[in-house]
Amino acid sequence: MSLLQVEKMTHYFGGLRAVHNYDLQIEPGQIRGLIGPNGAGKTTIFNLITGIHKPTEGSVQLGSENLVGLEPHQIASAGLGRTFQNLLLWRHMNVLEHVIMSQYSKMTYGLAGAFFGTVKRRRQEAEAEDKAYGLLELVGISDLALENVLNLPYGAQRRVEMARALAMDPKILFLDEPTAGMNPEELIQMMAIIRQVHKKFGLAIFLIEHRLKVVMELCQEIQTLVFGEVIAEGTPKEIQNNPKVIDAYLGKEAID
Repeated sequence: MSLLQVEKMTHYFGGLRAVHNYDLQIEPGQIRGLIGPNGAGKTTIFNLITGIHKPTEGSVQLGSENLVGLEPHQIASAGLGRTFQNLLLWRHMNVLEHVIMSQYSKMTYGLAGAFFGTVKRRRQEAEAEDKAYGLLELVGISDLALENVLNLPYGAQRRVEMARALAMDPKILFLDEPTAGMNPEELIQMMAIIRQVHKKFGLAIFLIEHRLKVVMELCQEIQTLVFGEVIAEGTPKEIQNNPKVIDAYLGKEAID
Protein backbone atom coordinates (compact mmCIF):
# COMPACT_ATOMS: atom_id res chain seq x y z
CA MET A 1 0.00 0.00 0.00
CA SER A 2 1.21 3.52 -0.82
CA LEU A 3 1.98 5.92 2.01
CA LEU A 4 -0.67 8.34 0.69
CA GLN A 5 -3.39 7.33 -1.72
CA VAL A 6 -5.94 9.72 -3.25
CA GLU A 7 -8.60 8.27 -5.53
CA LYS A 8 -11.06 10.10 -7.79
CA MET A 9 -11.05 13.23 -5.62
CA THR A 10 -13.48 15.82 -6.98
CA HIS A 11 -14.50 19.14 -5.50
CA TYR A 12 -17.01 21.85 -6.33
CA PHE A 13 -17.15 25.41 -5.04
CA GLY A 14 -20.83 26.12 -5.57
CA GLY A 15 -21.42 25.26 -9.22
CA LEU A 16 -17.73 25.55 -10.14
CA ARG A 17 -15.80 22.31 -10.47
CA ALA A 18 -12.33 23.04 -9.12
CA VAL A 19 -10.86 19.50 -9.09
CA HIS A 20 -11.99 16.49 -11.13
CA ASN A 21 -11.16 12.80 -10.60
CA TYR A 22 -7.78 13.52 -9.07
CA ASP A 23 -5.61 10.49 -8.28
CA LEU A 24 -2.31 10.48 -6.40
CA GLN A 25 0.02 7.90 -4.89
CA ILE A 26 3.01 8.89 -2.78
CA GLU A 27 5.49 6.25 -1.72
CA PRO A 28 7.72 6.47 1.39
CA GLY A 29 10.70 8.75 0.76
CA GLN A 30 9.44 9.91 -2.64
CA ILE A 31 9.62 13.53 -3.84
CA ARG A 32 6.69 14.41 -6.10
CA GLY A 33 5.87 17.68 -7.80
CA LEU A 34 2.63 19.32 -8.93
CA ILE A 35 2.84 21.98 -11.62
CA GLY A 36 0.34 23.90 -13.71
CA PRO A 37 -0.75 27.40 -14.67
CA ASN A 38 -2.23 29.84 -12.16
CA GLY A 39 -5.77 28.83 -11.21
CA ALA A 40 -5.27 25.19 -12.17
CA GLY A 41 -6.31 23.99 -8.70
CA LYS A 42 -2.94 23.06 -7.21
CA THR A 43 -3.39 24.70 -3.81
CA THR A 44 -6.99 23.48 -3.72
CA ILE A 45 -5.65 19.92 -3.95
CA PHE A 46 -3.32 20.60 -1.01
CA ASN A 47 -6.24 22.06 0.95
CA LEU A 48 -8.47 19.07 0.19
CA ILE A 49 -5.87 16.53 1.27
CA THR A 50 -4.91 18.41 4.45
CA GLY A 51 -8.49 19.01 5.59
CA ILE A 52 -8.99 22.73 4.97
CA HIS A 53 -11.74 21.73 2.54
CA LYS A 54 -13.65 18.45 2.44
CA PRO A 55 -13.73 16.73 -0.97
CA THR A 56 -17.13 16.57 -2.62
CA GLU A 57 -16.26 13.08 -3.83
CA GLY A 58 -13.38 10.63 -3.57
CA SER A 59 -11.10 9.18 -0.91
CA VAL A 60 -7.87 10.23 0.81
CA GLN A 61 -5.95 7.64 2.82
CA LEU A 62 -2.71 7.89 4.77
CA GLY A 63 -1.66 4.28 5.08
CA SER A 64 -4.86 2.57 6.20
CA GLU A 65 -6.35 5.71 7.81
CA ASN A 66 -9.14 7.59 6.06
CA LEU A 67 -8.48 11.34 6.24
CA VAL A 68 -11.72 12.64 4.69
CA GLY A 69 -13.76 14.46 7.30
CA LEU A 70 -10.91 14.90 9.79
CA GLU A 71 -10.00 18.39 11.00
CA PRO A 72 -6.71 19.94 9.77
CA HIS A 73 -5.04 19.52 13.18
CA GLN A 74 -6.02 15.83 13.24
CA ILE A 75 -4.57 15.32 9.76
CA ALA A 76 -1.39 17.13 10.80
CA SER A 77 -1.10 14.86 13.84
CA ALA A 78 -1.65 11.82 11.60
CA GLY A 79 1.47 12.74 9.64
CA LEU A 80 0.85 15.44 7.01
CA GLY A 81 2.88 18.59 7.62
CA ARG A 82 2.61 21.56 5.29
CA THR A 83 3.63 25.08 4.43
CA PHE A 84 1.34 27.61 2.75
CA GLN A 85 1.39 29.60 -0.46
CA ASN A 86 0.68 32.74 1.55
CA LEU A 87 2.75 32.77 4.72
CA LEU A 88 0.71 31.94 7.83
CA LEU A 89 2.90 33.07 10.71
CA TRP A 90 1.90 34.50 14.08
CA ARG A 91 2.80 38.18 14.19
CA HIS A 92 3.41 38.41 17.95
CA MET A 93 5.76 35.39 18.25
CA ASN A 94 9.46 34.94 17.69
CA VAL A 95 11.00 32.28 15.47
CA LEU A 96 11.73 29.79 18.25
CA GLU A 97 8.22 30.07 19.69
CA HIS A 98 6.74 29.18 16.29
CA VAL A 99 8.60 25.89 16.18
CA ILE A 100 7.95 25.05 19.83
CA MET A 101 4.23 25.85 19.53
CA SER A 102 3.75 23.30 16.77
CA GLN A 103 4.89 20.55 19.16
CA TYR A 104 2.31 21.24 21.89
CA SER A 105 -0.23 18.78 20.52
CA LYS A 106 2.25 15.96 21.20
CA MET A 107 2.99 16.97 24.80
CA THR A 108 1.38 14.83 27.48
CA TYR A 109 1.94 16.69 30.77
CA GLY A 110 -1.77 17.59 30.99
CA LEU A 111 -3.65 20.30 32.85
CA ALA A 112 -1.93 19.65 36.17
CA GLY A 113 1.46 20.02 34.55
CA ALA A 114 0.42 23.28 32.92
CA PHE A 115 -0.73 24.78 36.23
CA PHE A 116 1.92 23.44 38.58
CA GLY A 117 5.03 23.25 36.42
CA THR A 118 5.67 19.58 37.03
CA VAL A 119 8.94 17.83 36.29
CA LYS A 120 7.28 16.18 33.29
CA ARG A 121 6.26 19.55 31.91
CA ARG A 122 9.73 21.04 32.34
CA ARG A 123 11.31 18.01 30.70
CA GLN A 124 8.96 17.99 27.70
CA GLU A 125 9.28 21.74 27.14
CA ALA A 126 13.09 21.52 27.34
CA GLU A 127 13.01 18.70 24.78
CA ALA A 128 10.74 20.76 22.52
CA GLU A 129 13.13 23.72 22.71
CA ASP A 130 16.15 21.55 21.90
CA LYS A 131 14.30 20.03 18.96
CA ALA A 132 13.27 23.50 17.72
CA TYR A 133 16.85 24.77 17.82
CA GLY A 134 17.99 21.69 15.91
CA LEU A 135 15.42 22.25 13.17
CA LEU A 136 16.26 25.95 12.93
CA GLU A 137 19.90 25.02 12.53
CA LEU A 138 18.94 22.54 9.80
CA VAL A 139 17.16 25.26 7.80
CA GLY A 140 19.93 27.77 8.48
CA ILE A 141 18.27 30.32 10.78
CA SER A 142 19.20 29.25 14.32
CA ASP A 143 20.90 32.65 14.78
CA LEU A 144 17.48 34.28 14.29
CA ALA A 145 15.69 32.15 16.90
CA LEU A 146 14.75 35.06 19.18
CA GLU A 147 13.78 37.47 16.41
CA ASN A 148 10.13 38.35 15.82
CA VAL A 149 9.08 36.76 12.54
CA LEU A 150 7.98 40.12 11.13
CA ASN A 151 11.58 41.34 11.31
CA LEU A 152 12.83 38.55 9.07
CA PRO A 153 13.32 38.78 5.30
CA TYR A 154 10.80 36.86 3.23
CA GLY A 155 13.13 33.96 2.46
CA ALA A 156 13.86 33.43 6.16
CA GLN A 157 10.13 33.45 6.95
CA ARG A 158 9.73 30.59 4.46
CA ARG A 159 12.34 28.65 6.42
CA VAL A 160 10.45 29.26 9.66
CA GLU A 161 7.36 27.69 8.08
CA MET A 162 9.36 24.66 7.02
CA ALA A 163 10.91 24.19 10.48
CA ARG A 164 7.46 24.51 12.05
CA ALA A 165 6.05 21.83 9.74
CA LEU A 166 8.99 19.51 10.42
CA ALA A 167 8.51 19.86 14.18
CA MET A 168 5.29 17.84 13.82
CA ASP A 169 7.33 14.80 12.68
CA PRO A 170 5.39 14.43 9.44
CA LYS A 171 5.40 11.32 7.28
CA ILE A 172 4.85 13.57 4.25
CA LEU A 173 5.88 17.23 3.94
CA PHE A 174 3.64 19.34 1.70
CA LEU A 175 5.44 22.43 0.36
CA ASP A 176 3.26 25.02 -1.38
CA GLU A 177 5.56 27.13 -3.57
CA PRO A 178 8.55 27.03 -1.20
CA THR A 179 10.66 29.32 -3.41
CA ALA A 180 7.98 31.91 -4.23
CA GLY A 181 9.34 35.45 -4.13
CA MET A 182 12.95 34.35 -3.71
CA ASN A 183 15.91 35.67 -5.66
CA PRO A 184 18.19 33.19 -7.51
CA GLU A 185 20.58 32.84 -4.56
CA GLU A 186 17.75 32.19 -2.09
CA LEU A 187 16.25 29.68 -4.53
CA ILE A 188 19.47 27.66 -4.64
CA GLN A 189 19.69 27.76 -0.83
CA MET A 190 16.10 26.54 -0.45
CA MET A 191 16.70 23.68 -2.87
CA ALA A 192 19.72 22.65 -0.81
CA ILE A 193 17.60 22.76 2.36
CA ILE A 194 14.90 20.58 0.80
CA ARG A 195 17.55 18.04 -0.23
CA GLN A 196 19.04 18.15 3.27
CA VAL A 197 15.65 17.65 4.92
CA HIS A 198 14.88 14.74 2.61
CA LYS A 199 18.24 13.10 3.29
CA LYS A 200 18.13 13.59 7.08
CA PHE A 201 14.57 12.43 7.72
CA GLY A 202 13.89 10.24 4.68
CA LEU A 203 10.34 11.57 4.56
CA ALA A 204 8.20 11.91 1.46
CA ILE A 205 7.79 15.40 0.00
CA PHE A 206 4.98 16.73 -2.20
CA LEU A 207 5.57 20.19 -3.61
CA ILE A 208 3.82 22.79 -5.72
CA GLU A 209 6.22 25.02 -7.57
CA HIS A 210 6.21 27.47 -10.49
CA ARG A 211 10.00 27.49 -10.77
CA LEU A 212 10.57 24.65 -13.21
CA LYS A 213 14.23 24.37 -12.21
CA VAL A 214 13.08 23.32 -8.74
CA VAL A 215 10.69 20.54 -9.78
CA MET A 216 12.90 19.26 -12.58
CA GLU A 217 15.93 18.94 -10.29
CA LEU A 218 14.25 17.77 -7.09
CA CYS A 219 11.30 15.61 -8.08
CA GLN A 220 11.22 11.97 -9.11
CA GLU A 221 7.64 12.17 -10.43
CA ILE A 222 5.65 15.21 -11.57
CA GLN A 223 1.97 15.79 -12.28
CA THR A 224 0.73 18.59 -14.52
CA LEU A 225 -2.65 20.04 -13.62
CA VAL A 226 -4.86 22.14 -15.92
CA PHE A 227 -8.38 23.25 -14.95
CA GLY A 228 -8.42 20.81 -12.05
CA GLU A 229 -7.48 17.74 -14.09
CA VAL A 230 -4.17 15.93 -14.47
CA ILE A 231 -3.13 16.04 -18.14
CA ALA A 232 0.25 14.33 -17.69
CA GLU A 233 2.24 12.44 -15.10
CA GLY A 234 5.77 11.10 -15.26
CA THR A 235 9.46 11.69 -14.69
CA PRO A 236 10.91 15.19 -15.18
CA LYS A 237 12.20 14.20 -18.61
CA GLU A 238 8.83 12.78 -19.66
CA ILE A 239 6.99 15.90 -18.46
CA GLN A 240 9.49 18.23 -20.12
CA ASN A 241 8.96 16.49 -23.48
CA ASN A 242 5.20 15.87 -23.24
CA PRO A 243 3.39 17.77 -26.05
CA LYS A 244 0.27 18.31 -23.92
CA VAL A 245 2.34 19.88 -21.15
CA ILE A 246 4.26 22.07 -23.58
CA ASP A 247 1.05 23.32 -25.18
CA ALA A 248 -0.83 23.88 -21.94
CA TYR A 249 1.86 25.13 -19.60
CA LEU A 250 5.53 25.09 -20.52
CA GLY A 251 5.33 26.74 -23.92
CA LYS A 252 8.78 27.84 -24.95
CA GLU A 253 9.95 28.51 -21.42
CA ALA A 254 13.45 27.20 -20.79
CA ILE A 255 13.69 24.69 -18.00
CA ASP A 256 16.76 26.45 -16.62
